[in-house]
Amino acid sequence: MAVTTLTYGQRLDALRAAKLEQTREKQEVLGAMDHDDWAVVLPPPELREVIDAISGSGEPITDCIYKGWHPQSNHPSGGFFGPRAVGDNYRDFLEHHPVYIDPNSSLAGAYMFNFMSYRKPYWNPDFDYSHLQPDQEKYQLIHGIGGSQHFCQDLQIGLDLGWQGLLEKIRRYRKLNYPHGHDFYHGIGSVVHGVQDWIRRHADAARAMAERETDPVLRRNLEEIAAMNAHLVTEPPRTFRDACQWILWYQMVARMFNGSGSLGQLDVLLAPYYERDTAAGLLTDEEAIFHIACLLLRDTAYIQLGGPDADGRDVTNHLSYLVLEAGHRLGIPANIGVSVGEGIDPGLLQRGVEIIVGDRHGYPKFLGSDHVVAGTVRNGVPLEAARQRTYSGCHWSAIPGREYGLMDIVKINFGAVFDVALRDMLAGERAPHTLDALWERFVHHLARAVAVVAEGLDVHMAHMHDVFPELVLDLCCHGPIEKGLDASHGGVEFYLLGVDGAALATVADSFAAIEQRVVREGRLTWEDLLRHLDADWAGPDGERARLMMSSVPRFGHGNTPADDYAWRISEAFSALVTAKPTPAGFRMVPGLFSWALTIAMGARLGATPNGRRAGEPISQGANPHPGFRKDGAPTALAVAVAAVQPGYGNTAPLQIDLEPSIASDEAARSQIASLIRTHFDLGGTQINMNVLDTQKLLEAYEDPSKYPDLVVRVTGFSAYFSSLSPEFRKMVVDRVLAAESA
Repeated sequence: MAVTTLTYGQRLDALRAAKLEQTREKQEVLGAMDHDDWAVVLPPPELREVIDAISGSGEPITDCIYKGWHPQSNHPSGGFFGPRAVGDNYRDFLEHHPVYIDPNSSLAGAYMFNFMSYRKPYWNPDFDYSHLQPDQEKYQLIHGIGGSQHFCQDLQIGLDLGWQGLLEKIRRYRKLNYPHGHDFYHGIGSVVHGVQDWIRRHADAARAMAERETDPVLRRNLEEIAAMNAHLVTEPPRTFRDACQWILWYQMVARMFNGSGSLGQLDVLLAPYYERDTAAGLLTDEEAIFHIACLLLRDTAYIQLGGPDADGRDVTNHLSYLVLEAGHRLGIPANIGVSVGEGIDPGLLQRGVEIIVGDRHGYPKFLGSDHVVAGTVRNGVPLEAARQRTYSGCHWSAIPGREYGLMDIVKINFGAVFDVALRDMLAGERAPHTLDALWERFVHHLARAVAVVAEGLDVHMAHMHDVFPELVLDLCCHGPIEKGLDASHGGVEFYLLGVDGAALATVADSFAAIEQRVVREGRLTWEDLLRHLDADWAGPDGERARLMMSSVPRFGHGNTPADDYAWRISEAFSALVTAKPTPAGFRMVPGLFSWALTIAMGARLGATPNGRRAGEPISQGANPHPGFRKDGAPTALAVAVAAVQPGYGNTAPLQIDLEPSIASDEAARSQIASLIRTHFDLGGTQINMNVLDTQKLLEAYEDPSKYPDLVVRVTGFSAYFSSLSPEFRKMVVDRVLAAESA
């Protein structure tokens, strides 16, 4: 309901209430949403068609598509492939997309559909990789072929040029490079034309709404929205508000295109506009906070605050605190990270801790800049470029506009590799059934899994530009337009392809359980173990055996065989990934992260020797299994995860959940800040933190509708607890309960 006051707090209250109502409607129509809380606004019922679709990470989701609109196919499969078809279809998609204007917001626009839902089939079948599929299935690899986005654009390019400037740049280089890149330039130009039409229609709609609006405050706001967007159709932003609106258009267009949520360093991008407008008396801090909040409301973009510039100087400024404050006041899911490291303003960390403890929304997260930079340099990236690597996704960073990485797409499930290795060893009649033999088999199969991933990445890199090129992100990258080459095909400067390992604790604990119960104590034979795994711990002695195996000290306890195995697995994995490039010469970068696939990967995996039952979730990222230790868990957890960092710039985040009572006073908050700094000093790279009231969480678990505004950090992303599936809600609750018991 529109408010008739200039009070920014009241307008934010109205916008937040509208957001909650839109979220409730999405829950009713789409069901569970086990991903970022995208700010999708459902279209009117007469325009929507609910379908089974695919998310930006390749996971199945339920989605809405535009009823009656269909892309034009250029392939017998029914799909549309290549820059010309993709660009033309996206232009048509944008030209059909409805307008959305909330008179309480200072910015126009909202997205209602996902273009990627129309990607059927997801990959052009002419580009065959069937020779890799047996091993992809054998090791249950998430291979990344056909994966999109997961790198970061440089929005400064777009802010400097505006949409018409980008179009003129495309035309200029199209003439210079003709006939090279003809289809690419056509496709990327079509995207810009579609964006301009979408913005122009919003300007027209705001003008018409203003004419009908009787409240003078809202009428003036709508007139300003109309004038601002009419300007932005062709011209670069002039003011702070213009810049927020321009960034929002880009973010929405990128999100709808293929799920991209990277934004970059918002405090740096907006700083010139803020300084100019405040110096001219055109902008107050309250207005700036409100404009930023309106931007954050419409997309849960991944944003970094603070951190080093190319020369190593901290970029933290007054606007860094205003961005943090905007997220705090908004109180919805947000993915803003606070940089922590040598020379970075410690006040930003202090304010971040105050907010996360006070709000209990899993916001913000914390970024270990020093070791991300140092790890990136190990890949041969110059120090000046490595310092500019910016938080851009759930657990990853990228050099804006200069690096293509496919970060957080490829996953190797160590649990599946371990299962193959164990059965391989036990099937060999002559092979010794020893722990050393099992480790040898594990490393052998892990090497094969890495090799298969490398070959698959080459398939992707050779053909993605002819399947689904990165036309939106290409607009704001250094090189694609100049060269006439997609970012996936040589358009940018750096190629660091992310490869993440998962189920670290599951496998480390399994090795430790075998060492103690089978090898040292002889309480089970190897054959007994396999029998129990095949039976999923059923039978007369199954549960006793399961409890015996699960009671062995686990990874994270400290100074145990499991801790040693976790370190060995991480070292072996990192060595294999970095030992050589892909056959086509692309460098791979190891990380430890399972994203929200912890449940999906566990569902495909049989029982494991650590006492885990078949189908249960694997361990999350680099974290120990919940309940790994009964005392001193926060410190032990921070130390354990720091010890297994791969060390090449791709992260292994610490997921930590705290009860509010632990941070009840200023001294306790200082201890949390100290824990964060200590983890990063020990080598940590990123922290995802929840401070949650356990009783409230349990009540929400029983009845999610009781707390529709409860926000949790699931893994690298945050979401409304009520929007998660029962399985994901249970994962969060189990993690929090385990932390509390410690």
